[in-house]
Amino acid sequence: MFSLLRRDIAAVMERDPAATSPASAYFNYPGLKAIRWHRRAHKLYASGHTFLARAVSQFARHHTGIEIHPGATIGEGLFIDHGMGVVVGETAIIGNDVTIYQGVTLGGTGKERGKRHPTIEDRVVIGVGATVLGNITIGRGSKVGAGAVVVNNVPPNCTVVGVPGRVVVREGARVDVVDLHHEDLPDPVVEMLRCIQHRIDRLDARIAKDESAAGIPTHTPAVAVPDNIGIDDESSGLASGEDSVSPGACDIA
Repeated sequence: MFSLLRRDIAAVMERDPAATSPASAYFNYPGLKAIRWHRRAHKLYASGHTFLARAVSQFARHHTGIEIHPGATIGEGLFIDHGMGVVVGETAIIGNDVTIYQGVTLGGTGKERGKRHPTIEDRVVIGVGATVLGNITIGRGSKVGAGAVVVNNVPPNCTVVGVPGRVVVREGARVDVVDLHHEDLPDPVVEMLRCIQHRIDRLDARIAKDESAAGIPTHTPAVAVPDNIGIDDESSGLASGEDSVSPGACDIA
């Protein structure tokens, strides 16, 4: 019990730069309080004292704003930052060294019995307001972006963004440490616009080449479209002269 507590306190100290001391983490962090109360409630639940377990769970919810069903299984080193509005369902399984931010829901779908909540593997980071629904698995080292709604399995070392959640492989690199930069996520809309622009440029070049070979004078559009319409060049990586589209991703048949 004490080894688990030391591990949980160490998780706060490692992952929250605002943590000033282990004593402050123990007495002042609602996420750590909710985890401590959950471990007691889970023991009661496992021994068949479901009423008392739910009572302890509701007591912790009232005092922390975090609702963890006493049937949920939680590993070591879980860090719930701020925590207000976090909901963890009955059959959810959370691995080691997981980080959860405020407003996250690990929920079920429908009224079926049995395993109906997510499994979160080790070293996963779930961003603010994200929702993970159903009996799915979020693979080791993955990140769920803020506000994402995830309803399908996620392979290890990936990121998920959007509604519904879309998996984006992070440059094929493994994540061997807990990566808390859940705000640094790719934008699939910008990637699609970049791909479309790349295809248009290639089509323009092909048309110009064909017109030149046929002796047809080339012409320019009557209205010039601003390069930066709808996209911030600096933030999206479309700086002058930069072509960040992966080779072959937007090839024309």
